[in-house]
Amino acid sequence: MNDFDNAVEVHNLTKRFGGFTAVDGIDFVIPRGEIFGLLGPNGAGKTTTIRMLCGLMLPNAGSATVLGFDVTRRPEEVKKRIGYMSQKFSLYNDLTALENIDFYAAIYGVPDTERAARVSRLIEMSGLKGFEREPTHTLSGAWRQRLALACAIVHNPPMLFLDEATAGVDPVSRREFWDLIYTLAGEGVSVLATTHYMDEADYCNVIGMMYQGELIALASPDKIKQELPGVLIQVDCDRPGEASEMLQELAEVRSISVHGAQVHVTLKDAKEMRKIEKALSLADIDVHSVESVEPSLEDAFIAMVAQRRSQNSQLPEQHVN
Repeated sequence: MNDFDNAVEVHNLTKRFGGFTAVDGIDFVIPRGEIFGLLGPNGAGKTTTIRMLCGLMLPNAGSATVLGFDVTRRPEEVKKRIGYMSQKFSLYNDLTALENIDFYAAIYGVPDTERAARVSRLIEMSGLKGFEREPTHTLSGAWRQRLALACAIVHNPPMLFLDEATAGVDPVSRREFWDLIYTLAGEGVSVLATTHYMDEADYCNVIGMMYQGELIALASPDKIKQELPGVLIQVDCDRPGEASEMLQELAEVRSISVHGAQVHVTLKDAKEMRKIEKALSLADIDVHSVESVEPSLEDAFIAMVAQRRSQNSQLPEQHVN
């Protein structure tokens, strides 16, 4: 087995499609046995990153190793040793759950002498006991998701890539799925998961937040929330949409987002809360309460994106010949 200190090492990784830069010089490492989350909206560059790390796409610049193997020079060695699962589960609907796992065991070259025990363990671990002989097309989305994970790890890979694997699954099922991921990490499996669900980031040891191909934050979930620039307040009012549009024009406001009947506002300073209340009152918006609150990862991400947009707008215009 190849010798390596980190499960994944990424240095200045870049991918361009013509004049469009999908991934722009990102850097991160994933220690063995840790869960790394790559978060961001659709189009941020997460899937492109994961495809390069799986050896499915060549970078234009930079380097990356997975389990000690260079993804550009030795992609086949990488592919042998990883598990991969996306939101489009690669399952055969006309086969039973048991037959699907057994089929992937054969594809991955699991020895005949080990296959039955391996398949049985995965049926048990994924909670499919009692459903293993049901045709796959009759299973719910959550059960199909568990089955897809079982198929992805049937060869006991030390590295698992999850690309939007929880998309379209209800919150309870997503939590149960992450319980399975925790079990795997506890057994020493390293995990990279991409998602646009901000609440899933709290399941990760470290998260990287991507926006327009760049890694705009890289730290533990708690640290990213603690380092939110400014002060976050929550405004409970009768017309949150109008309040949001009006407050966006104020110089004191760094970023703003609507959460149901509440408006989350990031201010430069806590002293500016009174200005917010006064501005809303002058606009005849009925304010029920204004209070400081602890930021969520979504709040932190919105503030970082607003800051990045502000910085970009201040750059001199560049002309390309």
